[in-house]
Amino acid sequence: MEEKQLSEQESLLLIQQMINTAKKEQVDDGKRWIVWGWMLCSASLFTVLNVQFHWFQNMFLFWNAFGVVSLAWFAYRIYLFLFKKTTSRVKTYTGDLFSRLNGGFFISLIFIIISINIGGTVLDSIVPVNIGFALLINLYAFWILIYGAALNFKPSVIGAYVAWAFGLVALFANQFTYVMLLHAAAVLCGYIIPGHLANRKFKELHSKGEHLRV
Repeated sequence: MEEKQLSEQESLLLIQQMINTAKKEQVDDGKRWIVWGWMLCSASLFTVLNVQFHWFQNMFLFWNAFGVVSLAWFAYRIYLFLFKKTTSRVKTYTGDLFSRLNGGFFISLIFIIISINIGGTVLDSIVPVNIGFALLINLYAFWILIYGAALNFKPSVIGAYVAWAFGLVALFANQFTYVMLLHAAAVLCGYIIPGHLANRKFKELHSKGEHLRV
């Protein structure tokens, strides 16, 4: 049986569809950045309000809640990796790279959080806590830069450098509430805004792909 020869128009359409598929593979939908960004931002802002209005005696209550949610999510990801392996989704180099980097990022995040708690307890001072959150901002910025550079997504690259600027200021901030506000601003510029821009770009590419298939 002879294979059907594609016409010039059909060949161009096929090439266009392949290009659009590759583009969508290299564009994140931004949802995780948005969700984690708002969680981090909310933890910071509610902590500031808690310090100002003394809602709860535990100053880190909202951060503890964020930690519980993060650990639950990490445990769920481990469960999926160990017991819910699937071959229905094609594994790509970019996806595998980000999966490994996400694991390393989360481990580094937990390491810094534990250091903050140990430093604040041993030295009985808010200074290690302030520096710890400044280092967290530095970690965010580094990961955002890797993401933006790997996917050639300029908003994330810009957001990384803006976050680093906030982190540098946080190193010299004396009050904990100022550090929390700087942390919230860094997350807003590095996670939330680029996340929404990535989500809009993803929807635009998806819409074009659907239009081509009609």
